[in-house]
Amino acid sequence: MALRNILKEGDETLSKRCRPVTDFNARLHDLLDDMAETMTEAQGVGLAAPQVGILRRAVIVLETNVNEGESDYIIELINPEIIESEGEQEGPEGCLSVPGVYGMVKRPDRVVVRAQDRNGEFFEVEGYGLTARAFCHEIAHLEGQLFLEVSEHIMTEDELDDYYASEAAE
Repeated sequence: MALRNILKEGDETLSKRCRPVTDFNARLHDLLDDMAETMTEAQGVGLAAPQVGILRRAVIVLETNVNEGESDYIIELINPEIIESEGEQEGPEGCLSVPGVYGMVKRPDRVVVRAQDRNGEFFEVEGYGLTARAFCHEIAHLEGQLFLEVSEHIMTEDELDDYYASEAAE
């Protein structure tokens, strides 16, 4: 495993549509392992292949909706597509490719994603709350879209602090 460089806003790779993964081989496995190490080191909750310079439809998301006493774990999604969504959530969203910037973004509160695993097997996974937000955010990267394009408002540091203070008070 190795840390990979996370591309930043302005790099043209981030605005390109990714191609499907067709080879489920050791190179893909290395990419996914490197992405997991890179995301963990950067303290992110998701990472898409184009963020590390690879224009393939592969993302990883940290599942944080776990039972007490259980650990968060990484979900690998190859060639993912959202097949179902419901509800709505609105909240601050950031991105490892746009460090220090947060915007208010509306996303579904629940999504179902159909994808393939690292071996090419199809599966479906359901995400709620932050996980649903991360699925949507990372899959948008595969279409060349940053959260800035769907953000209703870029937040100042004070607005972000106030938002989290009010959330903690509830």
